[in-house]
Amino acid sequence: MTSFPASQMIVGAIFVVCIATTVVGALIAALTARIIRSVCGLMICCIGLAGLYYFLHSPFLALMEILIYVGAVCVTIVFAVMLAEPDEALREEKRGATLLWGGFALVISAAIFWGLWHLGAQHDWTEPVTRVGDGSVSAIGKSLLTTYSMAFELISLALLIAIIGALAVARTGRTKP
Repeated sequence: MTSFPASQMIVGAIFVVCIATTVVGALIAALTARIIRSVCGLMICCIGLAGLYYFLHSPFLALMEILIYVGAVCVTIVFAVMLAEPDEALREEKRGATLLWGGFALVISAAIFWGLWHLGAQHDWTEPVTRVGDGSVSAIGKSLLTTYSMAFELISLALLIAIIGALAVARTGRTKP
């Protein structure tokens, strides 16, 4: 029996928490009937994915996952839901068909999970190649505010205009009085 140092056990536990967060968020997003709960599940799933990106030594992708998907896409979906007509009828599906498709999706997901697990367990993994940059938050911040400052400012300006436009539409209402 091999004993693991406490640091490896903690890292393994955090990795399992990231995986569990991703899976639970995906299940919430896929299985709830209310759109707001689905968006919250999507947010949880994206945060778990950001944690997995961080474990893959890619803090920039982790940060972009949170900024773009959690910060922009999910907020845009919430704005769309808030601006939708409240009396739109929801399409009700038969429970039997939902259970059939859910079972089919569960079988396919289990097969994919088993295949990936088998590939990961049987493969001889090598050490990662050294990178040019360190990918730290400090390096990302410096590149955003020096090399990519114009794009960073244009994106922030576009998001500000979108938020102001959504607030103006929400304040005046959907129909003219």
